[in-house]
Amino acid sequence: QVQLVESGGGSVQAGGSLRLSCAASGRTFSRSAMGWFRQAAGKEREFVAHISWTSSSTYYADSVKGRFTISRDNAKNMVYLQMNSLKPEDTAVYYCAARSQVYGSQYSYDYNTWGQGTQVTVSS
Repeated sequence: QVQLVESGGGSVQAGGSLRLSCAASGRTFSRSAMGWFRQAAGKEREFVAHISWTSSSTYYADSVKGRFTISRDNAKNMVYLQMNSLKPEDTAVYYCAARSQVYGSQYSYDYNTWGQGTQVTVSS
């Protein structure tokens, strides 16, 4: 069973950057596809990005494509989300999630392990 802890959130002005990290514990991390989701206040959780076991496959929501980059380091049991050109509408709690499959999914119900989330606030 993988356990996840996110970090790296904070407050930034529009146009700025943040790098979120997700530390995973557990022997099956390298065989888990990983995803990032976010949830703004009063809204449903939404997909941001996912990455496969070996990083061979990544996929992004249209709203973040070209601005965000997901990556992982299996040797360190880490997953990252580099966020550039941030916009106020990116403000949300960001969660990383794991699923015991080769490839990720854009659907939250496909993930069986979640972190506690980290707040990202972008001011205009």
